[in-house]
Amino acid sequence: MAQKLYPSAQAALDGVLKDGLLIACGGFGLCGIPERLLDAVRDSGVTGLTFASNNAGIDNEGIGKLLRTRQVKKMISSYVGENKEFERQYLSGELEVEFSPQGTLAERMRAGGAGIPGFYTKTGVGTLVAEGKEVKAFGGEDYILEAGICADLALVKAWKADETGNVIFRKTARNFNVPAAHCGKVCVVEVEEIVPVGSFDPDCIHLPGVYVQRLIVGSPYDKKIEFRTTRTTDVG
Repeated sequence: MAQKLYPSAQAALDGVLKDGLLIACGGFGLCGIPERLLDAVRDSGVTGLTFASNNAGIDNEGIGKLLRTRQVKKMISSYVGENKEFERQYLSGELEVEFSPQGTLAERMRAGGAGIPGFYTKTGVGTLVAEGKEVKAFGGEDYILEAGICADLALVKAWKADETGNVIFRKTARNFNVPAAHCGKVCVVEVEEIVPVGSFDPDCIHLPGVYVQRLIVGSPYDKKIEFRTTRTTDVG
């Protein structure tokens, strides 16, 4: 069995990165984002990238770091708020954006990983999302055709993995990481801890090792907060 554990994010991405890649990236806001791998992509200097991700992080965090360095050509996303640089590049025509409803985006990734080229959905019918897409009626109601996403590379953040790549996510950090992992031709996962083979109850594995080609340990992590909200409380 091939060795999957690499000593660093740079080493894990060696020979994989090149200009113009389509990258599926896990995460939701700043929850479950592959921080070390995104830093390594930034540091590599590759350009012309397309990212399929729920969102682009925030300014200078997550994919936002790659927007700052102008390495992203296109975003396929659901939510694009909280990032002023994203907004500036989009409005100035520097960044191409393909909006995809959240459930549709997750299903596009899942479908791509399952070898399904496309599927019909009611979500987006009659809106800008439907422009240029095939419309077909089922049971007297219109559905639009959405294409599955098959990414060149998947970047994933998880909690624990064993040496063979079986992965467990922690709570909501599972988010888009699982469908992203499924649709990548090469899947690289960063985790907080590597455990021996046999440590996991097979019923508790969220992502089987067959989907994972490379692993790194990214710890320690700082908990990033998107918005810090405080209030003054009068103590009598």
